Amino acid sequence: MISWYLATPLVLPFLTAVLAFLLRWGRAGRWISVAGNVALLGAAAILMARVLEDGVIAGQMGQWAAPFGITLAADLLSAVMVVITAITALAVSVYALADVPKRAEHLGYHALFNVLIGGVCGAFLTGDLFNLYVWFEVMLISSFGLLVLGGRPEQIDGGVKYVTLNLISTILFLSGVGLLYGMTGTLNMADLAVTVPQLENQGLVTLIAVMFMIAFGVKAAVFPLFFWLPAAYHTPFFSVSAVFAGLLTKVGVYSLMRMFTLVFTGDTGFTHEILLWVAALTMLTGVLGAAAQNDIRKILSFHIVSQIGYMIMGLALYTPLALAGAVFYLVHHIIVKANLFLVGGVAERIAGSTDLGRIGGLYKTAPLLAVLFLIPAFSLAGFPPLSGFWAKYVLVAAAIEIEGWAIAAVALVVGLLTIYSMTKIWAEAFWKPHPDGTDPTLASLSAHDRRSLIWPIASLAALTLVIGFFPEPFVTFAERAAGQLLDPTAYIEAVLGGPAT
Repeated sequence: MISWYLATPLVLPFLTAVLAFLLRWGRAGRWISVAGNVALLGAAAILMARVLEDGVIAGQMGQWAAPFGITLAADLLSAVMVVITAITALAVSVYALADVPKRAEHLGYHALFNVLIGGVCGAFLTGDLFNLYVWFEVMLISSFGLLVLGGRPEQIDGGVKYVTLNLISTILFLSGVGLLYGMTGTLNMADLAVTVPQLENQGLVTLIAVMFMIAFGVKAAVFPLFFWLPAAYHTPFFSVSAVFAGLLTKVGVYSLMRMFTLVFTGDTGFTHEILLWVAALTMLTGVLGAAAQNDIRKILSFHIVSQIGYMIMGLALYTPLALAGAVFYLVHHIIVKANLFLVGGVAERIAGSTDLGRIGGLYKTAPLLAVLFLIPAFSLAGFPPLSGFWAKYVLVAAAIEIEGWAIAAVALVVGLLTIYSMTKIWAEAFWKPHPDGTDPTLASLSAHDRRSLIWPIASLAALTLVIGFFPEPFVTFAERAAGQLLDPTAYIEAVLGGPAT
């Protein structure tokens, strides 16, 4: 029974992808995509309820006992990531009804989208490193297809940069996997957590840890490995940009958090010090890159990089409060960042561009869109009492708790610079008049398009408000998730079926 709780969030996206591809020539394909993501959200909610009730759960596919078989496992972090993935997927699939043209649907957009979601869920639920590699490849293939689906030159250029750097990451990842298997004879994460500390050559373990750090760092778009992201994320459909912004880099962050709390914990003075420097430089370079841009999607793309730095900061500090802040930040940022890209898509539809110099007047003529922009924008910048404020507050408090004054100062300065970027978008796109003297309004869209575009944005904005105004249960949940990361005994016992010895 446990296996079905774990396998259903993987099976549903791929089943949806097959049906959507077979029926892609009519309207049925798009609605199958929406229905499939509704079902995925239900399965994710059931999985979360089971984890909340029973603690860490694990299942062995084909009844092959760990560490020899394919293991699926879910703790609080895995479960919440699957839930947020399902929420984002449902919002974007509804938005895509009005955003993705029929030609792209005929080429297989909905199938590629759901394969990507399946890959993301697989990465969050897998219990061994080789299958994590498999899920990364599923994501890479489907995301590359989504990037180049329109066939425009800038899409091809961005897609080539994206896939080239990610293939380098894959090679490094596989090399690390091979070395680790050669030393331990296992790739099951729980088994590695038991085996790796017993190895004699801990220096080689640290070297392998750095290899994984670089490989996952490319996926997460940390400094100095982030250049593929702003080169690619502004080129595809807004639906694609939104799901990429919300989910793809977070799989890299999740992988870092999983491996550097479960397996590579023997030399934290060295590895986590590197991660702390990486976090600070990622925050700074990302926010400075955003400040130099004048296009909504490019600004938001650089801010993905900047905000990833906060999550890595929580991992690097490696205290209960810091890891709780990282988990909270992960959840908050997926919702907010995906929503900002969706807002940018509507702005482009009614104002004609995402170049800030070519648009304006949205506050006067589309006040609803202006409000829906301000909620995630203020949250991203850390305005109280929105979700981003609490996420940054917890992380800064964690840094101050251990007298990490420098990283706390960086986090605060980057927050101020984030306000600058969000204010620039507000002033140029919403406040100033449109340079052509036109009045961009939501009324220019059909009723169907307005519903498909606005309802997902409003729903994600409402979720941001809920987290912001009622943060206590979410912070408590994040603290419990952090506790499981710092003490993985329950995870190891659930996977291996016995005491963690």
